Amino acid sequence: MVAAGERVEMGAKFADGQDTAIPIHVIAAEAVEGWLAAQPDPVARWAKAQGFTGALGSFVTVPDASGGIDRVLAGWGRASERARGRFHLANLANSLPAGTSRLAEGLSAAALTDPALGWLTASYRFDRYKKASPARARLAPPPGIDTARVEVEAAGVARTADLINTPASDMGPDGLEAAFADLAHGFGAEMAVVKGAALLEHNLPMIHTVGRAAAEAPRLLDLRWGPSDAPKVTLVGKGVCFDTGGLNLKPGGSMGLMKKDMGGAANVMGLAQMIMARALPLRLRVLVPAVENAVSAGAFRPQDVLTSRKGLTVEINNTDAEGRLVLADALAVGEDEWPVLRISRATLPGAARVALGPDLAPYFTDAESLAAELEAAAAAAADPVWRLPFWAPYETMIEPEIADLDNAPKGGFAGAITAALFLRRFVEAAGVYAHFDIYGWTPSAKPGRPIGGASQGARALLRVIEARYGARG
Repeated sequence: MVAAGERVEMGAKFADGQDTAIPIHVIAAEAVEGWLAAQPDPVARWAKAQGFTGALGSFVTVPDASGGIDRVLAGWGRASERARGRFHLANLANSLPAGTSRLAEGLSAAALTDPALGWLTASYRFDRYKKASPARARLAPPPGIDTARVEVEAAGVARTADLINTPASDMGPDGLEAAFADLAHGFGAEMAVVKGAALLEHNLPMIHTVGRAAAEAPRLLDLRWGPSDAPKVTLVGKGVCFDTGGLNLKPGGSMGLMKKDMGGAANVMGLAQMIMARALPLRLRVLVPAVENAVSAGAFRPQDVLTSRKGLTVEINNTDAEGRLVLADALAVGEDEWPVLRISRATLPGAARVALGPDLAPYFTDAESLAAELEAAAAAAADPVWRLPFWAPYETMIEPEIADLDNAPKGGFAGAITAALFLRRFVEAAGVYAHFDIYGWTPSAKPGRPIGGASQGARALLRVIEARYGARG
């Protein structure tokens, strides 16, 4: 088991050499004039000649007498501009010349963690299929921050991104199982797999039904870690490795990014890595139903009625609403142990994306205390989330005439809410439950967030779980 504070293998690391690193002076736009007035004349004249105004995201390298870099001036803009984003200094990782830098002044001790993490996540490269140049500049850890924690978070973000960015040709159910095994073995966790026809023997009929048409057999991946008598926390992630839509076939444009439909699984695996690397004193269980929603003679059909593990019957009105089916069986498995906290994560309806866009992760919970903790943690971690309601009046929308539940209510209204209500039917035991309905993808590059697979809400959840159950060491 990895001890708290031990560095994990994935993700960017901080550089050594704090004393010899090039200092970065972070200067707000309104402070530039006063700051330059207090500097040696050559520094002030150079900055003015380069047109440095402190604009957010701008920077100037100031030469020393030998032609090297004496210091870096980084623009911090105005407060109103900074409020419109995060990780504003992260682009320096890929913009500054090669070498090691340090944050010298301009930020309070409490404000150093955000740019430090952004620097590491900006250094991420997905190079499985094409060689990529590493980030040019490295950062010495700012004094006073929890260096090990920041590296653990960056590593979890990197694992999530790697999983989502890998196409289904290498990240089908077989590939996802291999990645899951790598995670389990890396932290000395127990792992079990129920696969193919054995799903029916273990009463996991909906996972089997959704994945049975694919060339790679459907399966449930199950990880357990930590003392058996510790508080039980269960993470469940949607692992639909590619989603054609099934017989309700998606149009080509909508199928283009469906390698990311296992983004829920990738996010819980990244979060699980953070939890285990931090050695939190809890009993962690991770459940990932790994399937491909394919089209063949064995594909399930609209108007089929399925019986779930819990015994509830489900009328299929759209085979493209398959994620909630596999999650439902997995959630029912998790209920067997009566966990104190249950989190499910999925890339579910486009309704959530339409409502909140790709950056803001919506979640549902009935637990007011958890919601308050999540909001505070999300703000502190620069990992935004937004609460949506389990709106009880919409329960009738998921109750068809011939079965207990409808997997895709007609009308197109409140798609994210009805999906969440559907899942809540499978977690009625005691304990706290929250469901995240994420996009899992960054469509255009932003500071600290390259284009591609995205970790959303995981770092906020880590803070909540850590606060509730404490850290060892």
